[in-house]
Amino acid sequence: MYRSEGGEKRPILIFVLVIMGRTLYYFNYNPQHADISSRSVVHGTAIEIIWTAVPSLILVIVALPSFALLYSIDEVIDASLTVKCVGHQWY
Repeated sequence: MYRSEGGEKRPILIFVLVIMGRTLYYFNYNPQHADISSRSVVHGTAIEIIWTAVPSLILVIVALPSFALLYSIDEVIDASLTVKCVGHQWY
């Protein structure tokens, strides 16, 4: 069985930490980019609610018929014909 030692995850971790550090620096600690016009971008509460709620509603609309179909597959119906197949491998 293949066992991971975690070595291949280090570059991903370093990449994520660098991107997160740059983002925190530019949003919090960089006084050059702290003008008033960019603050309206951060506080768009209405659009954030909309682009969170709409995909959630789409997922619910897709999930409801899927659950109905999933539970209807488990329904046991008396079969008029039963076929038994036996397979052997690696004799």
